[in-house]
Amino acid sequence: MFIMRCAGKLERLLFVLGLLLLSIFVGAHLHRAILSRAALDTFKAATRIPTGHAPAVELVAAKPDFSLWAGKRIRDYEHSLLTPFAPAIGILRIPKIHLEVPVLEGNDDWSLNRGVGRVPGTASPGENGNIGIAGHRDGFFRGLKDVETGDTIELVTARGTETYLIDRIVIVEPDDVSVLGPRPHPSLTLVTCYPFYFVGNAPQRYIVQASISDSDRTNDRVERSDADSKITDKQQSTQGVVSEPATQSMVQIPDKEKTR
Repeated sequence: MFIMRCAGKLERLLFVLGLLLLSIFVGAHLHRAILSRAALDTFKAATRIPTGHAPAVELVAAKPDFSLWAGKRIRDYEHSLLTPFAPAIGILRIPKIHLEVPVLEGNDDWSLNRGVGRVPGTASPGENGNIGIAGHRDGFFRGLKDVETGDTIELVTARGTETYLIDRIVIVEPDDVSVLGPRPHPSLTLVTCYPFYFVGNAPQRYIVQASISDSDRTNDRVERSDADSKITDKQQSTQGVVSEPATQSMVQIPDKEKTR
């Protein structure tokens, strides 16, 4: 009888302990989901255009597809959601590989865990120049292994969406920064480590370059022409003379730029 009573108490204790562990497990997953949702809401609010300026799109990226990601990179991404972050400067989309990722300023570890980062010293979205964007080969940029010349890349900003066509894919050494230099037309240069599945520090860099599409290039010229015309009209009405238009400042590309 004594043994049976002890066994009954032990059974009840184990049952209660099982319920407690299950509650902790469910609570942890709910907590993570709530934090992820809160992070997304913060991102959405931070990138919303002020009242009076209707945005062409909302700067909100879809939830990542982790199917190709390394386990550690998934954990680093989820951990990054718990930290406050600055608003994204754009959303990078590559329809061919179903990629949609926020573009953040800088290429530090935190930025590249949370999204992809603009390489310092390169052009910013909306500027004429070569926009360098870095990402991890075992995270957001692993799918670059499947893109080809002719595929499209979209860069979404508060101004709207610009479409680029991939025209060059090349593998370079880490100290070859020529790929970040100016190109004949406004461009994107995506940078990640290579080989994609190398164990340890990958020795090379995988470069995907794309030039703005002809239609977007034409639209950009029209918009700039309209803007210049409005400025000229305003100067004529207020001063009676037309001032010499200001020249655009040139963006200096650093001599040395390393992307990890």
